[in-house]
Amino acid sequence: MADEHAHDGADNDNETTVRDERRAKSLPLRGPDAELPSVPARMVNEVLYCERLMYLEWVAGEWDSNHFTADGTRVHKRVDKKRALRTQGGPKRETSMQAVSQDVPYQARSVWLSSERLGVTAKLDVVDVDGGRVKAVEYKRGKRPDVPEGAYLPERAQLCVHVLLLREHGYLCDSAEIYFAGDHQRTPIVVDEELERTTRAAIARVRELALGGTLPEPLDNSPKCDYCSLNSICLPDEVNLLRAKRLRPDEPTSTSGAPEAETETGRPRKLLPSRHHKVPLYVTRQGASVRLDGERLSIFADKEKQAEARLPNTSHLSLFGNVQISTQAMRSLLGRGIGVHFFSYGGYWAGACFGADSNNVQLRLAQYRYTQDRDFCLALARGWVHSKVRNCRTLLRRNQKAPNPVVLGELKQLARKVLDADSIPTLLGMEGAAARAYFASFASMLTDSTIAAGFGFEGRNRRPPRDALNALLSFSYSLLVKDTLAACRAAGLDPLLGFYHQPRFGRPSLALDLMEEFRPVLADSAVLQSVNNGAIHADDFVVSGGAFALSDSARRRFIQTYEQRIEQEVTHPIFGYRISYRRVLDVQARLLSRVMVGELDEYPSFNPR
Repeated sequence: MADEHAHDGADNDNETTVRDERRAKSLPLRGPDAELPSVPARMVNEVLYCERLMYLEWVAGEWDSNHFTADGTRVHKRVDKKRALRTQGGPKRETSMQAVSQDVPYQARSVWLSSERLGVTAKLDVVDVDGGRVKAVEYKRGKRPDVPEGAYLPERAQLCVHVLLLREHGYLCDSAEIYFAGDHQRTPIVVDEELERTTRAAIARVRELALGGTLPEPLDNSPKCDYCSLNSICLPDEVNLLRAKRLRPDEPTSTSGAPEAETETGRPRKLLPSRHHKVPLYVTRQGASVRLDGERLSIFADKEKQAEARLPNTSHLSLFGNVQISTQAMRSLLGRGIGVHFFSYGGYWAGACFGADSNNVQLRLAQYRYTQDRDFCLALARGWVHSKVRNCRTLLRRNQKAPNPVVLGELKQLARKVLDADSIPTLLGMEGAAARAYFASFASMLTDSTIAAGFGFEGRNRRPPRDALNALLSFSYSLLVKDTLAACRAAGLDPLLGFYHQPRFGRPSLALDLMEEFRPVLADSAVLQSVNNGAIHADDFVVSGGAFALSDSARRRFIQTYEQRIEQEVTHPIFGYRISYRRVLDVQARLLSRVMVGELDEYPSFNPR
């Protein structure tokens, strides 16, 4: 597909060539004889609706739900249950097309059929059997569209696959219908030679895209994206904007140097929902146990139920110290893609357990290759450190009673120098210099009442933290690395393999990379908020051997403060819409993946104003 947002002239030709070269380098060539599983009929529908949607859902294994998909699940609830069929004069049998007598009318539901010759598979919602003929019936949410064919082409092609499968299995099928739940009516669908040709071509196109291993181009300002549950994964408006970021001569730039939210591609539509509908679950009480109770997680302590959480509303589970979890609960969580994070009693992140990895093997291969590309690693690292230093400076300007121009100037100068760093070691030195200047002024962001309450800060220290504020900072960074790791996993990236933080045994290097620019605006900000607002007091810490750690009750209060911060909505400095910081982490991880597959030329930094 041609790039409709390309700029004219040699510069655009060069940008396109760079993207093509990166794709060729990142994605393995797969021969035409490579084996693929049977194409689901649903993918035939989607490839005609949007090729990018099909690729993300089937090839990359991506999925998210919205109220449209939830309504579709409700509509299919009745037909998803297999219904026993009664042969004439005989007992009930399990749903099986071969077991159905052709002498009297029957109806089968949720019937799976496959064909190696056609290369497709499908679950047929309803099959009406009347004498020697059968009829395929597909259930759809919504109302019948006002089109002469009775339904749009993608839906008709999906039903055509059902008809072809029935014929392939020896049934006489010359009619099909779609049941629209919105107006409770069946609409006849004509399966003629033209529709069959279109359907077979769509099946071939699905296989071609899957074997090609290249993510199709995003749609351009299409109304289809408004109702797509994968919009926040696909990011069509965001990708188009970043690829067409050359500004008009009279168009101002933002304070971050990035293009304003509206360009020639149009203003990106807001990601919906702006916040995740799922929330994390933390269990900090020592000796507690987590058990499965149907669709709920129950937390027990002292042989009594203390709390519960619904599985569909849980994003991930965090366990601190001596907390047990049953095998049944663990298996259910992993099966639903809900990660389980393990922390020490003191709040150090120890590791995590996740379900099956993403299907997106091309992305993983690209990530593995680029970790060996020095220039690529250095370019990403420069961007992350530059953004981190700028965000540190922004936090000081926001919170200092009397901003120190010397420190602000030093950070501004270091941010500029970072972009010229010629190696990772040089970059590490510059980051260290910026951190020393930043933390030397950290105490100036404390209120007078906070200082009077006993909080002091003389510089960053850790392993172990030797004062209360450093204990809070370390714990806040542990929570943040948990969330950036989850964002990496959701985007199909390997969180262990970083570009700035070099791979080390057991270290989530990529999650540490991604969190760099968010340390000041999320972790440090949550610490300042908790002490300046009085949520955490100086006597909320346990001191042992000179090391400071939060008490149980204080840890719970700080987690609440951190969650409030990460769920706070912020105006995205590039795209212009308001979303929560947690969703920002997801967007940034997915944009990073788009850089690796060659769809974007550079990683866009996040610098709130």
